[in-house]
Amino acid sequence: MTTICLGLFFSSLLLAFVLTRYVRDFATVHGWVAVPTQERHLHSNPLPRLGGVAIFLSFSCCMGLAAVWAMRNPQLHSTSFLSRMTTILVPTALVFLLGVYDDLRGAGPYLKFSVQGVAATMLYMGGLRIVNIPVLFGDRALPWYVGLSFTVIWVLAITNAFNLIDGLDGLAAGSALFSTMVAFVVALLHGPPLVEVMTIALAGAILGFLRYNFNPATIFLGDSGSLLIGFLLSAMALDGAQKAPTIVAVAIPIVSFGLPILETSLSVIRRLISGRPVFTADREHIHHKLLQHGLTHRQVVILLYGVSAVFAMLSLFLLWPTGSSLGLVLAVLGIGIWIGVQHLGYLEFGELARVAQRTLDQPQIFVNNLAIRRATEELKVARDFEQVRKILFAAFGSNDFDGFELKLELLPGEPVLFDAGESTAAGRGALSFCWSKPGAAKAANAAAIWTIALDLLSSANRQRGTLLVHRAYSHRDLQLDVNLLTSSFPTALADALDRTLAHSAQVIPLPDQETPLIAAQAG
Repeated sequence: MTTICLGLFFSSLLLAFVLTRYVRDFATVHGWVAVPTQERHLHSNPLPRLGGVAIFLSFSCCMGLAAVWAMRNPQLHSTSFLSRMTTILVPTALVFLLGVYDDLRGAGPYLKFSVQGVAATMLYMGGLRIVNIPVLFGDRALPWYVGLSFTVIWVLAITNAFNLIDGLDGLAAGSALFSTMVAFVVALLHGPPLVEVMTIALAGAILGFLRYNFNPATIFLGDSGSLLIGFLLSAMALDGAQKAPTIVAVAIPIVSFGLPILETSLSVIRRLISGRPVFTADREHIHHKLLQHGLTHRQVVILLYGVSAVFAMLSLFLLWPTGSSLGLVLAVLGIGIWIGVQHLGYLEFGELARVAQRTLDQPQIFVNNLAIRRATEELKVARDFEQVRKILFAAFGSNDFDGFELKLELLPGEPVLFDAGESTAAGRGALSFCWSKPGAAKAANAAAIWTIALDLLSSANRQRGTLLVHRAYSHRDLQLDVNLLTSSFPTALADALDRTLAHSAQVIPLPDQETPLIAAQAG
């Protein structure tokens, strides 16, 4: 078995090395090149995208050699070996042709998913299927329609995950090489022989292609290559899982495909959070973020090769599963992914963190919101101007604002309600007074303060002035729903001023700023 594996590896490597150069030159002569027309494109010169053709041809030739070898070795049960090989290669060829069409003409997401779904169904019908998921359902066999659904989802997810990371020279092919070698090691230990020969042949084809695809690339993998590799790996994971222990069958493929799965998960979550279509393209993939951090193209690829190698190594730890090894792998993965995502600086996840913090702060938000709601209701029944002021002091004395300034516009004949020495003239027929929360820090300059200006327009459409609410800039978020301030509160205050000013005739002194004010409960 060792001899045939080595022979297939070097044969595939040599064929891919020769064929990639030929495909590159042929595609260039015929103008089958990718022109950098979109912002997300990182190459500057037109390059051919049909690298998958060389990989497919190399792999197929080696599978032909493996078929001849199987027929000459009765102990391999050649009929079963060849039948299983056909079950994988036929839908693989269908996905490959889809990729070629996409490279040459372009295919929409619905066509891609439809063809991939048909290919996945062909795998299921051929016996390569998910029959149970012990983590979720125990050892019970799944109904056929559930097993089919999970099989299709698995194939589509892995196929398109490798397609999604194909954004830098050599990235998708290099990451796939690590995953392929993990699949080969698992097949050596647990079988079946078909997966051994298929993974080693695919590894050789990828390595021969990487000679021309590593930065600076002269040919791209293209959808013909990324879809081909992703589909093959998903199919071989299904085949290898038939006889492997549960942890090997489930955990090792997921961990070994860690980078493309992580990229796909982040992309879907980001786009859902930001309200963009899931299938839209952007420049916020992991490799784009690393480029924005100042790394060169080649440095990013080498760094992500290292990440793929770590995923591959961790997955191999699960070949000897114990409670401690599984816990260690999960802990390392969780911590590493958390730290990595934090350093990438995705705005969407920063917003999730803000929402989480907002949830923890919700009790205080309730208190502050209720203070404004209570003030709005009490203003509707305020009997005099002094009570209006007490309501304002109570409302803003218990929330996150540091002070306010009430600028009154007096109508003709309305009295001045406080001493001229304690008020400030704000213009003809207008007065204002200010209040600051006791103990609030004094801002060194105006730039350290932000203000909300609320126009006080009564229900009778009379302008009663402006309420300016102040707050010093702080790292702590405002624990208040600002909509409460901008909706019914200004009208309620303007109506209260309308009502109380019309019936007031006494002079009311402003309170001493150093005197402690009333608590949040007004009235």
